[in-house]
Amino acid sequence: MSSLRFPIPQGTLDMLVLQILSLEPAHGYGIAQQLEQISKSVVQVNQGSLYPALHRLEQKGWLRAEWKQSETGREAKFYSLTRSGQKQLRVEKDSWARLTGAVQLIFDEGATQ
Repeated sequence: MSSLRFPIPQGTLDMLVLQILSLEPAHGYGIAQQLEQISKSVVQVNQGSLYPALHRLEQKGWLRAEWKQSETGREAKFYSLTRSGQKQLRVEKDSWARLTGAVQLIFDEGATQ
């Protein structure tokens, strides 16, 4: 039986993180949990990929971070979208829609042959 999980295509993680944080501020572990839950366990992100992505997005000015108490009572770094991050998410979604639409056209053409 093959696994239902697969690696996230390069460049997709940033877009997914921005989308999760557009829902509500979250800490790293919470972001990973939401990605897994919403995708029905298809998307699973390891810490070695997630935390560098969060740092990169923060450096670009798309996220802001602040230390707060988490639901477990421990201090955690919570991330939220900046206005620039919201704008970037719209750009990413538009690009993704164009790409997936083009791929679908190619698949549909193959089906008519």
